[in-house]
Amino acid sequence: MAMLEVKNLSKSFDELEVLKDISFDVQKGEVVAIIGPSGSGKSTLLRCINQLEKANGGEINVCGTDMLIKNAKGKTVYADSKVLRAIRLKTGLVFQNFNLFPHMSVLRNITEAPVCVLKQNKEDAKKNAMSLLKKMGLETKADSYPCELSGGQQQRVSIARALALSPEILFFDEPTSALDPELTGEILKVIKSLAADGMTMVIVTHEMAFARDVADKVIFMEHGYIVEMGAPEQLFGENASDRVKQFLQRFNS
Repeated sequence: MAMLEVKNLSKSFDELEVLKDISFDVQKGEVVAIIGPSGSGKSTLLRCINQLEKANGGEINVCGTDMLIKNAKGKTVYADSKVLRAIRLKTGLVFQNFNLFPHMSVLRNITEAPVCVLKQNKEDAKKNAMSLLKKMGLETKADSYPCELSGGQQQRVSIARALALSPEILFFDEPTSALDPELTGEILKVIKSLAADGMTMVIVTHEMAFARDVADKVIFMEHGYIVEMGAPEQLFGENASDRVKQFLQRFNS
């Protein structure tokens, strides 16, 4: 079952075309890694899918519901606000810079959306949050504030916050880019455990070994295009295109 279908997606900022005819799909339980040089449109793609940017053209279907379609006249139109909200609740996005509320404790950072958006009972939301914190190895940090945590701990809290809304697809936008190498391993370990649990994920990453080992499918983007897409053994093997091999050389040297 396709959890995400993107067809001929395009996005421009004034005269700058950032996404050009992007098409791919993500199946249930699949982990898709998006790699490529900086400025290739990877983060913009995630922002369009998560409704943080408006696409100029193409189609997006999330969990069987059309978010963006072409109408009978060939014009790109979004679904109505009620449908968009329902879709938004099916997706979770983990940012590279954590985006935690600094004035809220770790526990409240995680429970705020379930209580205010999903109208969950406060005790149920707290119980779920504590279960997620335990999974992240942070059960002792529930009453701490973001400023009291390391970068790796803050990112694990942001993952728990995203999971608290029970998304069907989880997106990561370079989740380790703000961390030093020693803390990066903490986050990659968490994402690997989510993959083992069957979580459907789309991950923009510069961690090539991680993409090779965890992803079911790898997408290489450059200049707003998908240059190559396939299984990790294809993109990281001898049959990859010359451009992909050239890009990967700097990680293998």
